[in-house]
Amino acid sequence: MIERVFERALFASRWLLAPFYGALAIGIMVLLYKLIQELVHFVLHAPEANEAQIILGVLTLVDLSFTASLLIIVMFSGYENFVSKIDHSDHRDWPEWMGTIDFTGLKLKLLSSIVAISAIQLLKSFMDLKNTSDRELAWLVGIHMVFVVSGILMALTDRIAAGHHDK
Repeated sequence: MIERVFERALFASRWLLAPFYGALAIGIMVLLYKLIQELVHFVLHAPEANEAQIILGVLTLVDLSFTASLLIIVMFSGYENFVSKIDHSDHRDWPEWMGTIDFTGLKLKLLSSIVAISAIQLLKSFMDLKNTSDRELAWLVGIHMVFVVSGILMALTDRIAAGHHDK
């Protein structure tokens, strides 16, 4: 009796995660605000900008897009994996991965997105070397490599684990 009540309460507690996913949607709105700011600045200063500044501006827009996409992946996959399934039959226009990504796929998508965001930050720093110290650049490269190696190790670990489950 007590065990059953405890298990039901524990299972119901998954709904405590829903506000976190809602907060991420607000985070996307903040990113949209920042995107609009950057876009206005980019467009207004484009006539006098050099090629490197144009590329940096575009990379900033790409960076914000990747970050917002990362939040979408976390919101939908996290909600479906941990809170409740979403009925996809009413939403034919939804991306193919929604409703099919498992926790392993979510981890790999997240890390891939983080590596891409890190690569963009690194590229932006290389494009603006005169304003980036050697120490800062070394840290950026080091952190990026940690993300890359972590992604490779995670993929290998998941592949090995999947191989053991198949046997």
